[in-house]
Amino acid sequence: MTDPSGRLYYKNNRVKQLRAFCYTAQAGSISRAAERLYLSQPSVSLQIQALERELDITLFERRGPRITLTPDGKALYELAQPLVDGIDALPSRFAERHQTLQTGRLDIAAGESSTLYLIPDLLKEYMNRYPDSPVKLHNVVGSDMLAALRNDEVDFGIGSMLELPDDVAYRAVYSFDTSLILPRGHRLAERERIELDDLASQELILPPRHLTTWRLVNLVLQQHNIPYEVRLEVGGWEIMKAYVERGFGIGIASNICITGREDLVVKSLPSIFPRRTYGVMWRRGRFLSPQAKRFIELMQPGFFDDPGTDTAAGAREDNRVFVPSQNDTGTG
Repeated sequence: MTDPSGRLYYKNNRVKQLRAFCYTAQAGSISRAAERLYLSQPSVSLQIQALERELDITLFERRGPRITLTPDGKALYELAQPLVDGIDALPSRFAERHQTLQTGRLDIAAGESSTLYLIPDLLKEYMNRYPDSPVKLHNVVGSDMLAALRNDEVDFGIGSMLELPDDVAYRAVYSFDTSLILPRGHRLAERERIELDDLASQELILPPRHLTTWRLVNLVLQQHNIPYEVRLEVGGWEIMKAYVERGFGIGIASNICITGREDLVVKSLPSIFPRRTYGVMWRRGRFLSPQAKRFIELMQPGFFDDPGTDTAAGAREDNRVFVPSQNDTGTG
C-alpha cells in the first residue's frame, strides 16, 4: 500500500533519490543535475525533497545563484557518493568480470578411457575455438571423481557410471558394445559367432579388479556358470591390447578402446554383455560455467536444450543396465 504522502513510493526509488542528490551536489545546480540525468528540473527537486522528508533533514542551502550542502548534506554525500558511483559503474564492472568468466580455466575430471578415446578430438576443437581458455584434465575415477565433483574441484566429469549417487547428475552421450579381443591365430579367431560357453576356461587379461570392466565380466560369467581364469591384470586398455597381441591371453573390452589400428581379431560378444555408456556428470544443482557448457555442447549439440539440464535433469536411467556393486562408481 502507498500512504497519501507517497512515502513508500519514494522509498522504493532510493537509488534514484541518492543519484539526484549526488549529481546536484557535484554540479551545485538542480538544473545541471537534471540535464545530466535526462530529467526535468521538477523531477530532480521532488527526488531530493522526498529524501529530505525521509531522513528529516535539509540537504541544501541557497547562496546566491548556487546551492551548497548543509552539514547534514555533506555527511550524507560522503556516504552516498561511493554507493552511487558503484551502482553506476556496475554494468562496466560486470562486463569485465563476465569476460573473465568467459575465458576462465576449464577443469575436467576423466578416467583413462575418456582421456584417451573421447576427449582428444573434442579438446583440440575446444582449444582452437577458445584459445584464451586454459584446460586442466584431472585423471580420476570412482570415488576420487565423485569427491572432485562434490568439492567443486572440477567443472564436470566425463566417464561411465554404473551406480549413481543422488547428489550427482549424469547424462549419457556415447554408447559402446563389448567385444572379445584375440591374438591372431587363436583358435576362437576363426569362429563366426562367439558364445559365452566359448569363454569357459579361457585365460583372460583384464583391467584391475576395482574397475567396472572386471566387475562386469565377473558378474556375467558367474551368473552363467562359466569358469574362467584371470591370467593377467593390467593397468588399462592399451596395455591389455598390447599383451593380447603378444599372445598372453584374450581380453574382454569396451569398444571405446577399439580403434581399428590394432593387430588383433575383434569378435562381438553375445548381447548378454550390456552396452556401456559414457557421458557427462556434475554435482546436482551446480551452475555450469560458460566454458563448461561450450565443451559439453561440442560433445552433444543441443545438450542444454532440455529444461532443467543445468540442475541435474540428466537421463539417469541410460546407464543403469545393471548394478554390480554398491561401491562401484566408475571406470576407465
